[in-house]
Amino acid sequence: MTSAPDVVLIFMDDMTHWSLRRDDVRTPNLDRLRTRGTTLTHAFNQGSTEPAVCVPARRMLLSGLTLFESESRFLTVTRLARALGDAGYDTFFTGKWHNQLEALEDDYDRVGPWAGGMFGSVDGESEAYRRPRPDDRWDPADRSRGGHWLRSADGSVQHSSERWTDAALEFLSTRRSDAPYFLHLAYHAPHDPKQAPQEYLDLYPISEVVVPPNALPVHPFDNDALDIRDELLAPHPRTDDAVRMHRREYFAMITHADAQIGRLLDAVERFERESERETIIVFSGDHGLALGEHGLMGKQSLYDHSTRVPLVIAGPGVPRSAVRDQCVYAGGIYATICDLAGIPIPDHVQFASLRPVIVDDDPGEAEIFTAYGTAQRSIRRGRWKLIAYGDPAHDQLFDVREDPWETADLIHDPDAADLVDELRIALARHRRQRLDPAAPR
Repeated sequence: MTSAPDVVLIFMDDMTHWSLRRDDVRTPNLDRLRTRGTTLTHAFNQGSTEPAVCVPARRMLLSGLTLFESESRFLTVTRLARALGDAGYDTFFTGKWHNQLEALEDDYDRVGPWAGGMFGSVDGESEAYRRPRPDDRWDPADRSRGGHWLRSADGSVQHSSERWTDAALEFLSTRRSDAPYFLHLAYHAPHDPKQAPQEYLDLYPISEVVVPPNALPVHPFDNDALDIRDELLAPHPRTDDAVRMHRREYFAMITHADAQIGRLLDAVERFERESERETIIVFSGDHGLALGEHGLMGKQSLYDHSTRVPLVIAGPGVPRSAVRDQCVYAGGIYATICDLAGIPIPDHVQFASLRPVIVDDDPGEAEIFTAYGTAQRSIRRGRWKLIAYGDPAHDQLFDVREDPWETADLIHDPDAADLVDELRIALARHRRQRLDPAAPR
């Protein structure tokens, strides 16, 4: 087994797809990883049945099961870390765990420091929410605020991104040298409360932060997710100043996490030289975030800013400095890791391996189905995307090739009537095939 590649899975929380590939955000170490491998620009999280979108996203990642089946079968199948462990890998986890504790305890040989779904600040939801406002006293660099600023037993304070990276480096230095390893590092960044050291905030003067072209004061209609926690982070109506402030703090968190990822990449490359083994590195995240787009702040929608995720895969046989624009499901990470590592893909896995797209430039998914809650469903085919809501009067049609920001709703264009009918039929088919519990009977 000594010739098997090592595997590193780096998973982010709330990192939207464009933050990996635009000049708005400084990510020099992730740029370095992209040079080493292939970037998939249209990777989609299939969705969520609950406001905590990260929970089903991680179930799909670790089980390889599609959205609705992952809810009932997650604990009954061989999950990713167990599959690698059964193949002889030394397995380790640190960071954000947001699934059943039983799976964490069963699947990994070693578990480092970890925490649950999100960090709350010391003042609860008072000062960290509805910002900016006249009495705003929140300082994202203030280490006394809790949240991502974690206090150790000796009284020192460390950011969560630093603590999880330190744990990963400790694992690498103490791993079994005769076995390949699987390192699963799940950051809480850049999930709110959006906190980072001052030096990273200083990289983003608020006057230089760009307001996106699809920013709105309010969402144009009630999508059944407008009064949840994420949407209380900024006041209504959204202002350009609010959007700039939240994006500045978000960008600072990402750049700070990128610096920690740089430390990890340095260690991985050092151990590659020592072990003479190659490494599969997968970088991705659970879902995106609106940050003012469409008048929203959270991820409980089916616009691209919320459903698309960053995805980079590097390793033996993977083209370097390559970009693939095909539509794929991020749930295919499980099968892809097995495929690249030469491990049989378990029969239960439903998301296809991305290796054909990465290596052979395969066309990818012809249609992408996404879902949120019980009242939002979407189908994407080529350049067209239909979003259907509980109230059909709110349904939307976008030409995502010509209108990537999803600003021009074409649902009432007479020339699109036949297309809309076709997409509705396709959407109904996907809902049946995916065992959507909210599908019409």
